[in-house]
Amino acid sequence: MTLFDDLGEDVPLRGLPERVVSLVPSLTEAVATTVPGVLVGATDYCTHPSGLDVPRVGGSKYPKLDRVFELTPDLVLANSEENRPEDVERLRANGFPVWVTEAPATVPHALASLRRLLTQAFEVDEPRWLVEAEELWRETRPVRRRAVVPVWRKPWVILGRDTFGGDVLRRLGVSIVYGSETDRYPRPKLDELRSWFAEGAADLLVLPDEPYLFTAEDGPEAFPGVPYVLVSGRYLTWYGPSLVAAHAELSAVL
Repeated sequence: MTLFDDLGEDVPLRGLPERVVSLVPSLTEAVATTVPGVLVGATDYCTHPSGLDVPRVGGSKYPKLDRVFELTPDLVLANSEENRPEDVERLRANGFPVWVTEAPATVPHALASLRRLLTQAFEVDEPRWLVEAEELWRETRPVRRRAVVPVWRKPWVILGRDTFGGDVLRRLGVSIVYGSETDRYPRPKLDELRSWFAEGAADLLVLPDEPYLFTAEDGPEAFPGVPYVLVSGRYLTWYGPSLVAAHAELSAVL
């Protein structure tokens, strides 16, 4: 059967997938939770579910494709932002169907993408966690804080427009000051970042622990006197079963 991924590309499956390699941590957690037993490979960064015991195939950006080939998957899961097009093309050229999800700009977009993947590729009923996540994240709270949200330093990389993490914060009442910028992930200088706080345009620094591991000793010192919170990068940027717990956990921290 031929299905179509989020980018409109053919995904020629020879029946229901029984051997799946995931190159995306969020998708790994969603599939492992919803369709147990089908994963035969995942990246080094696929840390959830915590007890997942499958062969590892390197990182998302630079997976070891030879390891993927050896696992003979009947479906590979990838993402348009996390995985390189050349790797997807090489997998397809070697006869492996690849389902590429689009980088979601909003929580509803992410959940709709997951629903398509799970119900169409695996022919399962929509999972309870997905329905619960939709209910939890349906409403958007009034804006009460304005935040700068770095996801990397050296150089500084900031959450900008049309980002999933930005929408997560917006729904919890925290607007991001780079939300109207041209780039989705701007790279401003530190002086520019500090100026947002000096001018009163921002009043909160949000520091996740991934992809860059910000800590109380690594990050806040660059912004003397600025209020900050440390948050789980998984709760901020992963879309899947973690969204259920993320709503309460992020609300408490923020």
